Amino acid sequence: MNPLDLAKHGPVIPVIVIQKLEDAVPMAQALVDGGVKVLEITLRTSIALKCMEAIARAVPGAIVGAGTVRSIADAKAAKDAGCQFAVSPGYTTPIGLACKEIGLPLLPGVATSSEVMQAGTDGYSFLKFFPASAAGGIPLLKAFAGPFADVMFCPTGGISLETAPQFLALPNVVVCGGSWLTPADAVAAKDWARITKLAKEAGTLRA
Repeated sequence: MNPLDLAKHGPVIPVIVIQKLEDAVPMAQALVDGGVKVLEITLRTSIALKCMEAIARAVPGAIVGAGTVRSIADAKAAKDAGCQFAVSPGYTTPIGLACKEIGLPLLPGVATSSEVMQAGTDGYSFLKFFPASAAGGIPLLKAFAGPFADVMFCPTGGISLETAPQFLALPNVVVCGGSWLTPADAVAAKDWARITKLAKEAGTLRA
């Protein structure tokens, strides 16, 4: 899979932190039911890999990816868990090359021109811009468009339902990442209908 293909499934990739294994499948199903198929499950909890395995096995419509991939070991574990892609918060050549070797599509994180150039040297031209709001937001993405006209971005970090359309309106942004699709209070209450509703709203964000 070309990582850029992830953008074909909708304008938002949810960035998901799962605290309880029992929530993984119903949460994923709620998102898929709302039209959000690409799911980034972050490696921020001890059960994350088990959650990825469960979703990959039980939710056929889901395209499961691992977020917060920070090492080669993380990438290999994600691949073994059945993930179809990986997302890293930053970029290093060893991770980029390792993902190519094991056949795991990578959406690498960048925040500076140097990181964009290094990722490009290693063959990556679809990049996660993180942390988007803190690192310069829309003005920086507009600035990147000049020297990096061939690079597309997925801004993530500090983006909300209200600001997402502004990012998606940029010609070098094909999709954005956000955590607002799985609010902690909705998950705690197991309010899967609310998550489905948020997923449906996300599908309408691109003009």
